[in-house]
This record gives sequence, C-alpha cells and structure tokens, in this order.
Amino acid sequence: MKTTALLLCTLLLSGCSTPAVKNDDFAQAHGLQRLELVGQGFEHRVYLHRPGPAGRVWHVYIEGDGRPWLGRYLIAPDPTVNHPLMLQMLVRDAAPAIYLGRPCYDGHNNDPQCRPWYWTQGRYSEAVVASLATTLQRLIAHYRIDRLVLIGHSGGATLARLLAERIPQTQGLVTIAGNLDTDHWTARHGYSPLRGSLNPARRPDLPPSILQWHFTGARDRNIPPETARRLALRHPAWHYREFPDTGHVHGWNRHICEILRLAGGACRTAPSSQEAPGPRRAGVD
Repeated sequence: MKTTALLLCTLLLSGCSTPAVKNDDFAQAHGLQRLELVGQGFEHRVYLHRPGPAGRVWHVYIEGDGRPWLGRYLIAPDPTVNHPLMLQMLVRDAAPAIYLGRPCYDGHNNDPQCRPWYWTQGRYSEAVVASLATTLQRLIAHYRIDRLVLIGHSGGATLARLLAERIPQTQGLVTIAGNLDTDHWTARHGYSPLRGSLNPARRPDLPPSILQWHFTGARDRNIPPETARRLALRHPAWHYREFPDTGHVHGWNRHICEILRLAGGACRTAPSSQEAPGPRRAGVD
C-alpha cells in the first residue's frame, strides 16, 4: 500500500511535493543561485554558494543515489534524493561551493534523453561521468577555478572518485559513506551487477597530489565500515575515519563541521529558522 501511494503521488502530483521541489525550496531559502546547465547529452541542476575570487579553493558537492527503486522489482519514476545531505552540507560550508546535480535527477527525470537505466544499472556509466565532467569544466572555466575539492555522499562519492581522475584542478577528494567498490556492494546485498557502470575499485590509483579523506559510519548497513576498512588498508595514503552512532544517512549532520575541518575547510553557522527538506528514510541515500 505504501509503495502504491508513493507511486500515485509521484505520477499524479495530487497535492504532493516532489523531492526536487522540496530541495529547490531549501536551496532558495538559503540564498543559493540556481543554474540549469547542459553537459554532454544531459541537463544538470546546479546550485552556487558564495562565489569567491579566483585563487580560492572551491568545494564541489555530489549527492547520493536517492531512491532508484521503489521495491526490488519496481523502478522509481524519479530517483531524486529526499534527504539531501550534500545540499545541507553545502549551506554550512564557508568556502565557495558548487552543488553539481546528476543527470536525470532534480526534476530532470522526464527529460527526453533520460531513461531509468541512468539511475539504475547505468548510474555510474561513462555517459553519466562524462556529462558531469563537461558541466564542471564549464563552471571551472567561467569562474576561473584553479583548485577544487570533490565531496560526495554514497553514490555521489562514487562519482566524485571517478571525476577526480578527469578534472586536473582536483586537489582533494572527500567521501562520506562512499560506495567505492560497486562490485563488492552488489554482491554483498544480492543486487544485480551494475553492468555499464564504472567501478572506482577497478580504476588506477589517483595521484598522490590529490589528498583523500574517506569517512564511514559505524552503523552503516548499506556500505558497512568493514568494507571501507578493507579499502583503507589497501591505500595507506588515505585519511580514514569512522564515526560512531552514524548510519548511511542518519547522524552525518552532527559531523558536518568536523568533516569540513578535517578536510582543511571551515564551517559557518546554519540559520536555525530553516529546516532540512524531507524526512529521513532508512536504507536510502
């Protein structure tokens, strides 16, 4: 019944506010500038926060996978994340920052070029990564960005890692509950392999000039800490930290300022009058 009601709400919009609308209301309430940019075959929603002068380090945020599926065999018509941790983190960030929307997310799920493959098996495909890279390079050129840090949550961390090897201006990578070995993840949960997607664990190591911070939650059942520990042991140059009482989505808001500080940034006080959009949903990004 819950799945049917959610699907009807999404399809009919009978008084229901979509995650994309909620997230946009949140962004506008915090004074973010919204752009709609065309990458490589896809349109991307972008939010800008405190654009600064040339020479400053910019932070680029990529959101998680959201809800690609309504059930094990029912694909969601709109995967947009309902609890946008990266958007919430961006408004706390003291650095100039970019929220880089994913193809077919943030209200673009019905674009002519979009089909469910791009938020299911092909969520980390070459087409997705290439379009994100093209969009980001246009922003880099326009704002004359010479240094940036890529920050991603869950599947957004997957894409941030894949982008890091393509964007020469990258000097840092921050992953939060990152899905950094997608083959291991699908096998562990009994999911279908993500055929057509790129797996960061099978990519060449990033150059040592890119500093990496990888954070995981001790209570994360989606990307369990033992998975992150295994990868960290294989990469001694990683800065790795595990937070207690933190799941895949739940609990990270308590650690935003500490993560920014550990990654060399700073945190600003969020306006208390503005609430984060959407309730937390267990087990989704």
